[in-house]
Amino acid sequence: MRHAVIVLLAVSCFSVIAHTQTADELISKNIQAKGGMDKIKGIGTLRMAEKFDGGGGFTARASQENMRPNLVRETFSLQGMTAVQAYDGSTGWQIQPFQGHKDPELMGEDDLRDMLLDSDFDGALVDYKEKGNTVEFLGHDVVDGDDALRFKVTLKNGDIVYYYLDPDTFLEIRKEIQQFIRGSVRERIVDLGSYKPVSGVMYPFSVAVGPKNNPGSQVFTIEKMEANVTIAPADFALPASLKQAPKTAADKK
Repeated sequence: MRHAVIVLLAVSCFSVIAHTQTADELISKNIQAKGGMDKIKGIGTLRMAEKFDGGGGFTARASQENMRPNLVRETFSLQGMTAVQAYDGSTGWQIQPFQGHKDPELMGEDDLRDMLLDSDFDGALVDYKEKGNTVEFLGHDVVDGDDALRFKVTLKNGDIVYYYLDPDTFLEIRKEIQQFIRGSVRERIVDLGSYKPVSGVMYPFSVAVGPKNNPGSQVFTIEKMEANVTIAPADFALPASLKQAPKTAADKK
């Protein structure tokens, strides 16, 4: 009986190790397909100009800037007004004129979760262990009738992202995002396509986003992407109006 238990444990441990190796091997192929780790790490800033299509003739302009290690700034412009959302590496802030807020304000938890995803410069699969993420390879699945490799990535904050890789190119073709906020689950699907090289690294130039019951309802088409451009760190920094003034000796009394 003891021998059977020991054998069973050994087989189970071997299966877990083999499963992990398979995940790591496929992630390595994904990194190579993008251009290799050296080229990926060689990009320190990214700037994107995008066209947004919300369906029904509703279009707008958008942009995104990223800087290592985890800074991001996004804008959305329509009818002469521009909304701003940014993350400085520790705090998220925004300006939302479409909601009647023209002054900077701190970002709520719902929006901050999205910014944390966008601030991950290389994506959740690259250096996933160092980031505190865990990865499981779940085998083959189907995306729009085509075969795909499915991964479950549990982020450090507990949110889950399911990655789907094209088995031929090993590039991401879909992400399913589950965010756990105040006891509820927010889910959406992100489809990725039209990959093009930028400074030797493959990036998707078409990003379709929507809830699970209406995937692809919003489409971002990247019209221009530049790598290693000069971006001022101040663009991401928390505005002075949101910084808490240091307490004086009189305030502490």
